[in-house]
Amino acid sequence: MEIERIKNMTDNIKENVQKVIVGKDEIIENIIIAILCRGHILLEDVPGLGKTLLARTIAKSIDSNFSRIQFTPDLLPTDITGINYFNQKTSEFMFKKGPLMNNLVLADEINRATPRTQSSLLEAMEENQLTIDGETHLLGQPFFVIATQNPVENSGTYPLPEAQLDRFFMKLSIGYPNFEEELKILKRFKSKSPFTNIKAVVDSQDILKARKLFEKVKVDDDLINYILELVRNTRTHDDIKLGISPRGAQALFKGSQARAAIQGRDFVIPDDIKKIIKEVFRHRIIVQGKSRFSNINTDNIIEEIVKNTKVPSEKIGS
Repeated sequence: MEIERIKNMTDNIKENVQKVIVGKDEIIENIIIAILCRGHILLEDVPGLGKTLLARTIAKSIDSNFSRIQFTPDLLPTDITGINYFNQKTSEFMFKKGPLMNNLVLADEINRATPRTQSSLLEAMEENQLTIDGETHLLGQPFFVIATQNPVENSGTYPLPEAQLDRFFMKLSIGYPNFEEELKILKRFKSKSPFTNIKAVVDSQDILKARKLFEKVKVDDDLINYILELVRNTRTHDDIKLGISPRGAQALFKGSQARAAIQGRDFVIPDDIKKIIKEVFRHRIIVQGKSRFSNINTDNIIEEIVKNTKVPSEKIGS
């Protein structure tokens, strides 16, 4: 069964990542879903919870080119995209690739860069290409960005504009570990980091094949209507100033297919949609009366919308 290959690949990545990261099964699964859907991840949480380590472990589990960009206020767009320079030896202009021209890119503390530098990511994230001095450079596949940011510290940061937030497939929060998980972390890292022993368990071709396979997952018409009702209810809710865009609706649709596939199913059920709706919607919604960059109460509003939207009867495997 072809879909079973996606489940096996997902299980291999999860098992490998969990040699370093304690718990966080759903977070790891959601990152894999985003990779399958050609999407990008925004990891937002307070410092010290392992955002960067998680991103690096995911990248190391996939045999592909990886780069880490530390975003700072003085970072220029050409620092990440690349630049044409004049080679005096050959008397010709040469192109020097930037770190953005890799398969997996970690954009660390993305909100510390200026809006100009942030905007240089837009073309790459949406169109998988970069235009430099009028010349278009196609990015290698798969191309995937994991961006991190700190929601607490505002000094020296530049909030991401809606246009860029909408290009992230999911917004995730790792959260604090529970007592048992933190105990395992202390014991696991008491000597050297297990990250040093991590090896790749899948390669780029495995990802590209899985991207084609998961699109064969069936979505019943009733479930498509259910997705659209959820989307429309965000646009008419009294507490929401800006609802979900068509891009967000497509993300929920594709994400539900990918989630079904990594569970080993070739059909979507309502639970697939419910399990990822917060992660897909939360950064695309602006709440009335709040800062446009605030997520206060957003998850509660999404829960309310899900609760008040009629779930279609399941037609398993239809």
